[in-house]
Amino acid sequence: MLMMPTVLMLMVMTSTACGGHLQTPCWCRDTMKRFRRTPDSQRDRIKQELFQFSKTVEHGFPHQPSALGHSSSLQLLAIGTRSGAIKLYGAPGVEFMGLHDENAAVTQVHFLPHQVELVTLLDDNSLHMWTLKGHKGVSELLEIGRFVLTGPPGALPSVTRITAVLAHSSGELLLLGTEGGHVFVVEVPGFRELEERNISLEQVTSRVPDNYIGRRNLEHVEALQENPADANQVVIGYGRGVLVVWDLKKHSLLQCICPSQALESVWWTEDGGCILSSHTDGSYCRWTVGETDGNEEKSDIPYGTFPCKAISKIMQLPTAEGPPFLLFSGGMPRASYGDRHCITVIHGKSHVALDFTSRIIDFFVIREGPHHKGDPSALVVLVEEELVVIDLQAEGWPVVQTPYLVPLHSSAITCSHHVSAIPLKLWERISAAGALQSTHYSKKLWPIRGGQNLAPDPPQRDLLLTGHEDGTVRFWDASGVCLSPVYKLSTAAVFHTDADPNDNMNHSTEGEWPPFRKVGCFDPYSDDPRLGIQKIHLCKYSGYLTVAGTAGQIMVLELNDEAAEQTVEAQVVDLLQGQEGFRWKGHTQLDVREDPVQFPPGFQPFTLVQCQPPAVVTALILHSEWKLVAFGTSHGFGLFDYQQKKNVLVKCTLNPSDQLAMEGPLSRVKSIKKSLRQSFRRIRRSRVSLRKHHVNSSAKLQEANARLEAELAEMELAPVQRKIEARSSDDSFTGLVRVLYFADTFLTDSSHNTPSLWAGTNGGCVFAYILHLPTMEHRGEELITAQPAKEIQLMHRAPVVGVVVLDGHGTPLPEPLEVAHDLARSPDMHGSHHLLVVSEEQFKVFTLPKVSAKTKLKLTAIDGSRVRKVGVAWFGSNRTEDYGESGLLVLTNQGDVHAISVPHIKMQVQHPCIRREDVSGIASCVFTKHGQGFYLISPSEFERFSLSTRCLVEPRCLVEVPILKDNSNQRRPQLDGPSSAHLSTCENEDPESSARRVMEHALLNDENVLLEIQKSLEGDQMYVLENNVRNAAV
Repeated sequence: MLMMPTVLMLMVMTSTACGGHLQTPCWCRDTMKRFRRTPDSQRDRIKQELFQFSKTVEHGFPHQPSALGHSSSLQLLAIGTRSGAIKLYGAPGVEFMGLHDENAAVTQVHFLPHQVELVTLLDDNSLHMWTLKGHKGVSELLEIGRFVLTGPPGALPSVTRITAVLAHSSGELLLLGTEGGHVFVVEVPGFRELEERNISLEQVTSRVPDNYIGRRNLEHVEALQENPADANQVVIGYGRGVLVVWDLKKHSLLQCICPSQALESVWWTEDGGCILSSHTDGSYCRWTVGETDGNEEKSDIPYGTFPCKAISKIMQLPTAEGPPFLLFSGGMPRASYGDRHCITVIHGKSHVALDFTSRIIDFFVIREGPHHKGDPSALVVLVEEELVVIDLQAEGWPVVQTPYLVPLHSSAITCSHHVSAIPLKLWERISAAGALQSTHYSKKLWPIRGGQNLAPDPPQRDLLLTGHEDGTVRFWDASGVCLSPVYKLSTAAVFHTDADPNDNMNHSTEGEWPPFRKVGCFDPYSDDPRLGIQKIHLCKYSGYLTVAGTAGQIMVLELNDEAAEQTVEAQVVDLLQGQEGFRWKGHTQLDVREDPVQFPPGFQPFTLVQCQPPAVVTALILHSEWKLVAFGTSHGFGLFDYQQKKNVLVKCTLNPSDQLAMEGPLSRVKSIKKSLRQSFRRIRRSRVSLRKHHVNSSAKLQEANARLEAELAEMELAPVQRKIEARSSDDSFTGLVRVLYFADTFLTDSSHNTPSLWAGTNGGCVFAYILHLPTMEHRGEELITAQPAKEIQLMHRAPVVGVVVLDGHGTPLPEPLEVAHDLARSPDMHGSHHLLVVSEEQFKVFTLPKVSAKTKLKLTAIDGSRVRKVGVAWFGSNRTEDYGESGLLVLTNQGDVHAISVPHIKMQVQHPCIRREDVSGIASCVFTKHGQGFYLISPSEFERFSLSTRCLVEPRCLVEVPILKDNSNQRRPQLDGPSSAHLSTCENEDPESSARRVMEHALLNDENVLLEIQKSLEGDQMYVLENNVRNAAV
């Protein structure tokens, strides 16, 4: 039987080839069928019920926003990005996303009035039409048209380069201003150019005074605005400053205004009697519409006579009682405040310069009342790093807290931790502490309320915790589509930092001019990089939280509903254990405050452990039932009893060759230098070795160097189908602790289970310690002791990234206190336990307590991948509520996500998830306990994905077409002239035209109606066909 594969191979090789194809004899095929593995259809069906990969939603703030749009009728806002994405947001949970095929930035976004369509302009000069189309009860954002403006033959590209877009209130016209000074009129949604309605530069130039034009032309079209009181009139603003009031109905110029400064923006007041223009010198002017003589330039420079920056956008909105609101961006004195990003709001005697921390993209104002023509309600500002909403009706104009689009990167994210199924009591306590931090926000409801959120309520409460560079930990509600802020913890108060506690940038000085007020929460600057949070672990049952930082600090915190003043004492743990010959070259530790510190309600630290050397904490775990916290760095690991505040165990894992481990992450020695240094050393050693062996041939030397370079490239790129190779013990950071794990299992014999601590290192070593815990009665007096039990050295020395103990049923052990709260079954302690060790290159199962290898899965040998992240998850069936399986979620350096079964360690499914080039995205990935995951697609956005068929969090929302009531103020304007048939109002249509309009609307928005129309048309065609056949027969 052992020779059978060879025999079969010979049989195939001896078959004859005919016609260029290999033909296998029938007797050979019959023999091979007996050895062919039959597919397990039953298992395949179960896989389909358990596993399904999908990317569901993006959380956070869009990366590199470039355009902002708003629809007052739909109550939606749209954000375009430099990567070509378009995102729509309405009420919390109402989100849509589209992506242009072109890799070009979105420069402008415009909604068509009273419709569900919008138009985007890209920097490649293409226009795109999008619509929200109904499909299976929900709306989808779809691209339905693309248009590129074409000029006359031989025209320069500047003639058709679009610089300004006006979506006409009729909803059927786009006015496109170009770099060449022309205005093209395009009919939508079909993107049909109406050449007879175009406004050429020559038509305008002929009416502009000769003494104003001189030797310069009018330049590009900078702005287009419609007269709110007369839809037939538009104002065209040219870059040089000329303003032209044009009548679309008569196709003639009504008024020409000639400012002395270059133009930035135009605003037409609501009564139609005045035009405001803002200019590059920081001034704005008011012009009376209709005056041809005596219309003098009435200029105003809000911030003094010194040179000022340009006012890039201006608007004036009336109020029912009192003066109007005047809002503009820019205009700051260039020398003193030229680096500020400000929007000025003036209302009567109230004057505030809102100071943002990043560049302003655009802004708009939401108005109250019927048809959104009432008093200004909220100012919505899109800046480069966040979205800020200001309540214009509350005293002091406070900020409205955003339920989504929160800047996750207000300080750079350094780590993340997900906790599923938070108990209601803990959730309420954390939420209450977070509410106390939000008292400075406005009480106004979120003003953008468009669409309906049809997604079901989340089945459980989930938290996503993010650690940040400034020493804060932020708690986010990750239960649904919106990633909403819940609570923020700051650890900086425990230490002495360079920040002045009295330095509050949010309060302006009395009498300061301009009257600045800091707004927004984006603050990328850290007082001290050593404060950065590197590891987080929260016990949802006890309310204990532990966080670890960049300078070797480990804090244990307890949730307290009341404010408290207390001193936090540091316990120093020497991980080197007095070893000689090592000198720490990295950063120093943080200085702990000796005086009592006032802590607000929420998580309050009561224990601090300081590692020596103060290296980055690389592993952290908390066992709240045993009152123990374990931590690891590149030098070793320790175990601390936070109830008695005493050290239990210290183990140094530092290898004598790990000199780089003594340099610290903040030193200037970078990994690329290390790689180059190691490469040169290996090349030098190879040459010395060749000399020793008297190999003087240059050809052989080149061959050895080429082989060495191939080996180095192989180590970096991990090509497909390479073998697992043993790693040298001289590699750097072999003592770095990658994983820590608590387990109550069998280590001494198969009849007595004991608490244990497991630690895995970068050098493929696993340490196991037995923990001797006193009884509950004597827990406060007797000491906990740790005894070395096992030590496993993996053959290939691959870094250990995961350790899991499986009970007698092959199920991973439950979390601490999970069984006590009746949320998990007690582990099977009668059958034999197994140890699953996950390294970067393979999964290996050992029996306990003997620690003998049982089975393994070599992931690297299959596809050249290396494991980067691993987590235990429960996959529930989408067909049967009471069926599910435990498994492993695995992310590789190729960006693939795998599901692996336990205890048999078999590959179930594999899906590409993250680009292999996205190293930071792979490093940031975190798994949930129910088959989902999060990873950073940009510094400010999390991508959420799921490998489970049961647990899906995705937006399901519906946006309906706004109903236009028969109101004289809300009728579509009637434009006469050419193509007036396309612009007629609804009330003047005959029944047939009205029916056709309804049918067109249904074709674009309702799939069911579309099907009915299709059936009707098919019936009409059959009727005509039957008549034709009958007539032919006659």
